[in-house]
Amino acid sequence: MMRFAIIGAAVGLTGALLGIGSAAAPDTLPVVTRNAVTLGEPAPNFQLPDSKDHLMTLSDLHGKVVLLNFWATWCGPCRVEMPAMEQLYRMFSRKDFEILAVSIDAQGVAVTRPFQREYHLTFPILHDPDYRVGLMYGARSVPMTFLVDRQGVVRHQIFGARDWGASDAQQLVQMLMKY
Repeated sequence: MMRFAIIGAAVGLTGALLGIGSAAAPDTLPVVTRNAVTLGEPAPNFQLPDSKDHLMTLSDLHGKVVLLNFWATWCGPCRVEMPAMEQLYRMFSRKDFEILAVSIDAQGVAVTRPFQREYHLTFPILHDPDYRVGLMYGARSVPMTFLVDRQGVVRHQIFGARDWGASDAQQLVQMLMKY
C-alpha cells in the first residue's frame, strides 16, 4: 500500500512540475483538425497534377457530374473498385460525367502509372502525395468517394469501396445528370 502512495505522489509531483493538469497551459500546441465537406454545400475547389503533370482544377468541370475518389495503390478495396469505376467512366459521355481519382501515394506517378496501365484505366489520376486535398475533404480513409453535381455541389459521400458497375450506382450518376 505504501508503494502505491509513493508512486501516486511521484506521478502527482511530476505532473505538477510539467504543468499537466493545471488550468492554464499557454504553451500547448493547437490540435490539427480536418475539414469536412457538407452534403448540399459547394465542393471545395482544388488543383492537382495528373499523370502527365498537367494541373487539373475541379472548378473547370463545372457543368459535369464528377465522381471524386480518394485512393491509393496499396489499398486492397481500391484495387477491387477501380475496374468498376472504369466501366462506369466508359458508360457516360465526357461532356456530362468525369471521374477524378486522387491518389494519396507518396511516390506519385512512379506507382500510379504502372497501376493505371495494369488496370487499363482511362480516367484522370491526380496526385495528392501530402494528402492536402484529402484532408480538405475530410477523407479519413481510402477509398472515399464524393459525388458532385453539375452545379459543383457535393451530393453524396461514400465510405469504402463500391461496385460502380452495379445498376444502383449507374442510376445514382444518371439521377445527378438530370439536375
